[in-house]
Amino acid sequence: MEDKLVQRLEAAVARLEALSGGGGVDGGGVADAASDPSVVAFDDMTGQYLSRVSTVAGKIGGQVLDVTKLIEQAFSAQKDLLIKVKQTQKPDLAGLAEFLKPLNEVITKANAMTEGRRSDFFNQLKAATDSLTALAWIAYTGKDCGMSMPIAHVEESWQMAEFYNNKILVEYKNKDPNHVEWAKALKELYLPGLRDYVKSHYPLGPVWSATGKKVTSAPSKAPTPGRPAPPPPPSGSLFSSESSKASSSGPKVGMSAVFQEISSGKPVTAGLRKVTDDMKAKNRADRTGVLLLVKKKAVLLHLRFLK
Repeated sequence: MEDKLVQRLEAAVARLEALSGGGGVDGGGVADAASDPSVVAFDDMTGQYLSRVSTVAGKIGGQVLDVTKLIEQAFSAQKDLLIKVKQTQKPDLAGLAEFLKPLNEVITKANAMTEGRRSDFFNQLKAATDSLTALAWIAYTGKDCGMSMPIAHVEESWQMAEFYNNKILVEYKNKDPNHVEWAKALKELYLPGLRDYVKSHYPLGPVWSATGKKVTSAPSKAPTPGRPAPPPPPSGSLFSSESSKASSSGPKVGMSAVFQEISSGKPVTAGLRKVTDDMKAKNRADRTGVLLLVKKKAVLLHLRFLK
């Protein structure tokens, strides 16, 4: 127990040093933000719920442990964002995309684990990956942003992950209790864990600083002459978990599409159809696969970001 406490303190110090060193904010301001009750409560929540997921994943090992480590990284990235929110003015859409980039990068890595050859632990990988979009509650900017409010967003996000989580419970009921325990712990991380945290501290979304620094979108860099352009990033992001069957020659998907929409000045959710109750995973008759909706430009986004 003492070793875990020391590790948590060391990790917290490392994050503070990283933030104060690269964010242009004085160390005192970072320390004050890190000791804010809402940030401390986030630590308490992850200590209670995420630690249980990690402990069971350690017993299972393999890809389940790998994807659980990405869950840990995603929640760590969210904590860093919570600290930065308190020192940052509310950004525009382009600035918000840049602000969310660290979290999006982790979720993109998680999505990549579900692509390619089907794994024996596909349900575990999908449950973990789909659950991470619940962390996008921090992107809520108001009733006109196209997202459900933070509490509802967390709940709706889990509905998609629960489709695969329930498969784990059925498959391993009489097979391996560790997988059953992992699935139960994963659900509790979000319901009640993250949901109750958001309900207590950010029911209306993140509270930005009125006098903090501004977030600006990263300028595009011209390619170096004589060198080929880098390959496109893998599909999957904070805002989507696209079908692995999507054609690589098709239109942009995931966060790339969101950035494109942001650049055009259009709302992120423009052109999306409203999701009715019978379209949600828990109410579907066929219960097969992940429900995907088609955007006007053939961009696929998770229904959890639709209102």
